[in-house]
Amino acid sequence: MKKLCMVGLGYIGLPTAAMFAKNGVDVKGVDINPYVVRTINKGNIHIKEPGLKELVEDVVKKGNLKAYTSIQPADAFIIAVPTPFKENYEPDLKYVKAAVKDIAKVLKKGDLVILESTSPVGTTRKISKWLAEERSDLSFPHQKENSDVKIAYCPERILPGKMIKELEENDRIIGGLNKASSKEAKELYKIFVKGECVETTAEVAEMSKLTENAFRDVNIAFANELSMICDKAGIDVFELIQMANRHPRVNILQPGCGVGGHCIAVDPWFIIHDFPDEAILMKTARLINEKKPLFVIEKVKEALKDVTNPKIAVLGLTYKPDVDDIRESPALEIAKLLSDEGFEILAVEPNIKTLPKVLENRKNVKFLPLNEALSEADLVVILVKHKEFLNLKTDKKVLDFVNAKV
Repeated sequence: MKKLCMVGLGYIGLPTAAMFAKNGVDVKGVDINPYVVRTINKGNIHIKEPGLKELVEDVVKKGNLKAYTSIQPADAFIIAVPTPFKENYEPDLKYVKAAVKDIAKVLKKGDLVILESTSPVGTTRKISKWLAEERSDLSFPHQKENSDVKIAYCPERILPGKMIKELEENDRIIGGLNKASSKEAKELYKIFVKGECVETTAEVAEMSKLTENAFRDVNIAFANELSMICDKAGIDVFELIQMANRHPRVNILQPGCGVGGHCIAVDPWFIIHDFPDEAILMKTARLINEKKPLFVIEKVKEALKDVTNPKIAVLGLTYKPDVDDIRESPALEIAKLLSDEGFEILAVEPNIKTLPKVLENRKNVKFLPLNEALSEADLVVILVKHKEFLNLKTDKKVLDFVNAKV
């Protein structure tokens, strides 16, 4: 595989493209956002991730990575585009399908197509059929074993803040539509992956990614539900979890203000949508985690019931500590809902430079440094456990939903 085309240069696509480029592959990155393309071609990055800027700067300077706004011919194509859901939680594959149609225009015999985007079971097989509709001159894995084009599903499983390390060290699931597809996809990833590349079917690989995130969602829901129970019981949930986790076979996660990110907050719905009668526990977990921001808002209102025209310092807008990712962020949703109800919001988020669009141009929302927000606020609400908020010293009343005091 001399040339690789990475379709989508976001939180997953860019680090993955950079890792291939670092290891000598000629990578053509593609993104529909011209700003992203310009930024990368200058050797800069548009997302926050430790070590990524230096890596991108190096591979761009060496000529191993170049970004474009349209699909480029290659030997292998990796699709890393968003897979959101519609209002009824039906998976929306429009970005995947659009990428496939563009790839079809430059596809040739011997090429490999890999889907990395988290997707419902059966999506990889759909890609094979979509490509066949566009290119009747080529054969595909759903048609024959020894097909002209190989297709596989290979999900990422990396943690923001540790992406580069985990891309290299974590095991990868390689789900080919046929054995030849698995073999070629494995050979591609072994260019830089030191973890084990485990071959399976595309369907098992697809369900594996969904299962991993649903498992996390269920466990977080237990912690969030426990926090609401402890609130009624007058018990410190963080101390309780510390005590319970002393049991050798108990490992309760930490509660927060909800669940965010493009994976855990979204992926379980793909299973729930396709298997509504069976996925009872997963659906319940999703509903608990979606309820937690409303619980937070009620606690804020309760704390301010005797305050006239209160100012609320909202500490944290991203979905997890020390990252700039606001996708599906419960903290951002809480800030928005409090603003909708007329509260004056003093938003503090050290990992982004400007207010997210959902809070822009609101007269009752200010974007402030931590010290200014603490000075003005009547109530301090800690929603994300950023390092800047740990062991906060203030004489103002504090509602801490993430145990930032440790």
